[in-house]
Amino acid sequence: MTEPLQLYYYPGVCSLAPHIALREAGARFEPVRVDLRTRKTEAGDDFARINPKGYVPALRLPDGYVLTETAVLLQYIADTWPEAGLAPRHGGLERVRFDERLTFIGTELHKGFAPFTIMPGAGEEAKRWASQRLAARVELLARDLGERQFFHGESFTVLDAYAFFALRTYHKVLAAELPPNLAAFLARVAERPATVAAFAAEGIKA
Repeated sequence: MTEPLQLYYYPGVCSLAPHIALREAGARFEPVRVDLRTRKTEAGDDFARINPKGYVPALRLPDGYVLTETAVLLQYIADTWPEAGLAPRHGGLERVRFDERLTFIGTELHKGFAPFTIMPGAGEEAKRWASQRLAARVELLARDLGERQFFHGESFTVLDAYAFFALRTYHKVLAAELPPNLAAFLARVAERPATVAAFAAEGIKA
C-alpha cells in the first residue's frame, strides 16, 4: 500500500496503540489530532462527520472508508503489512488465540478504565470495584506474559501495542504498581523507536 492513511487520535489515549503499530509497520500515514471536547479536528473539521461514534481512534483508508475500534485497527494494520510480522497469519488456532488476547485487553482492561476516565460522577464504590477488577485482569496478563519479552513470544506484535496502552493507563490513571515482568515490558516497549516517535508526534512523555 502506497497511499497515505489518516489516523485520528488524541494524545496518550487508546489511539496510541494503532499509532505505534502503524510506525512499526512502516506505513505512510498522517496523524490528525482531534479535540475530544469540541469534537473538531486540528483543521476545524467536524469529527462527528468523520466518525459518528465521536471517539478515537479512527483510520481513514485511501478509498475514503473510515475504520473504527482499536482492536479492528490493529488487526487491519497487521494484515495489511504482513511482512512486518505484527500478528500470526489467518487460518489457524495461533491467530485465533492471538485475537482472543487482543479482545481480552479491549473488553476487560480498556473498557474497564471508564469509571476513572470518561464516566461522569462515578462514585468511590464504583471506582473501588473497578480497581479490584482491573487488578485481577492485570495479574492475568502478568501470568500470560511470564518470562517472555512480548505477549506473543520474542517478537513485537500489535498485541503488545494494545497491552502497552492498557498497562500504561492502569499505572498512570490508577497510580497502581505493576508486577515486575509487566513493568519491565512497559519500559521495553517505551524504548522502541516506533513508540518514541509516536510519543514525540503526540507531544506526550513516557
